Amino acid sequence: MYPRPFDYLAPATIDEAVRELANADYAKVLSGGMSLIPMMKLRIMSPDLVVDIGRIPGLDRIVESNGEASIGALVRHATTADSPSLPDALRSAASWTGDVQVRNRGTTCGAMAHADMAADQTAAALALGATMVVRGPHGTREVAAEDFFVDALTSALEPDEILTALRVPTRIGASAYQKLGRRGGHTDFAIAGAAVWVEKRDGHVVAARVALTGVGVRPELAPTAAQRLVGTDGSDAAVSSAADLVTEDVPMIEDLFGPVEYKAHLARVLTHRALNAALAVA
Repeated sequence: MYPRPFDYLAPATIDEAVRELANADYAKVLSGGMSLIPMMKLRIMSPDLVVDIGRIPGLDRIVESNGEASIGALVRHATTADSPSLPDALRSAASWTGDVQVRNRGTTCGAMAHADMAADQTAAALALGATMVVRGPHGTREVAAEDFFVDALTSALEPDEILTALRVPTRIGASAYQKLGRRGGHTDFAIAGAAVWVEKRDGHVVAARVALTGVGVRPELAPTAAQRLVGTDGSDAAVSSAADLVTEDVPMIEDLFGPVEYKAHLARVLTHRALNAALAVA
């Protein structure tokens, strides 16, 4: 199918892009286009205006400072996956996002803004305690990852705002991501995925975060599972006990790829694997 007619603009600055969004009745931001263009062709989305930020300089960089990495709005999945300074959970999630063509064109921030229920990097952002940097007509604001994902394909972004960067802590702890894709491998949307972050000190886990994707309408933190692990020695028994609780805080749904019971089983197995992988290097 072909999209409905629309206007196209390629502003030179973020401020210009924000002004165009604010003046439009229904506009969408284009960065990589790996989600927006297919949805426009299927007419799931039919914006009057597409604002292409791909020519704005400075948004295609990963900048490290004070124990954080700032991933710009035009940083491709492939770049995120290949950046050794980024946490393992985010790198793995980026490397398992789509196929080679998608990873070379799509963007990490675009995946966050799109907020797909089965995306990979969204769960990693939650587990890592990332922060979204948002620019709008009233300036810049920061949104914690746990407040950013609202519902299926719905984020905390206002229609006249742009996600300009994703800030990820890099200084402490270890992380991992595990998933099962819809065709049995990694490079497809997740039937279920688990991202974890742990900090271990003096032989004991002192902090942990666990997040799931693919099992509900949005990526979700699993605080009960994470809290069960804190204070333990990180043994396999402790990991199993924590993984058994991973769905306690996560509203789960049945879909074409499996019933709730199947997804819950996958969530427990994948959380167990991810925690073991992170603890092995914590």
